[in-house]
Amino acid sequence: MIKNIKFFIILIVLFFYNTLLFAENKILFIDIDFIFLNSTVGKKVNDKVKAEAKKINNEMINYQKELDEDRDKLISQKNVLSQEELQKKSISLEEKAKKYNKIISTKNNELSKFKNDANIKFYQELTKIVQEYAKDNSIELIVKKQNIIIGKTSLDATQDVLNIFNKKIKNLN
Repeated sequence: MIKNIKFFIILIVLFFYNTLLFAENKILFIDIDFIFLNSTVGKKVNDKVKAEAKKINNEMINYQKELDEDRDKLISQKNVLSQEELQKKSISLEEKAKKYNKIISTKNNELSKFKNDANIKFYQELTKIVQEYAKDNSIELIVKKQNIIIGKTSLDATQDVLNIFNKKIKNLN
């Protein structure tokens, strides 16, 4: 009877020990935004977007100044010009404003399209790197850091992935 109890206890201990061995899954998380903002390619994309946005903003300010000057000039000539002449210049000024608005809108759309295309290409390349990293390190699951409430910092693979990304990806087409 005592042998049976000892055997049963040993069996239970072995069962739990094996369960603990199999329970060790490799799960890591990465901060995708950090990689985008700190990778060489991400910095290039961000710099290009900022430069283009600044350029568009400066153009818009210049267009606005030019339109304001034209409007002020038209207002100052209000008493000198005939009604027909004043109306023609007002219509011309409105058309000029519409033209500028269309140009700015087109440039903003192009900038938005560039940002979206760059983000898609960046995430495609990052996905390839993360898949390779997971395969090489026998990792079963990699989660975005934004979806984590609490996690050990030892499970954060952001810096490793960033280093690999910087080595392998030099630019986005």
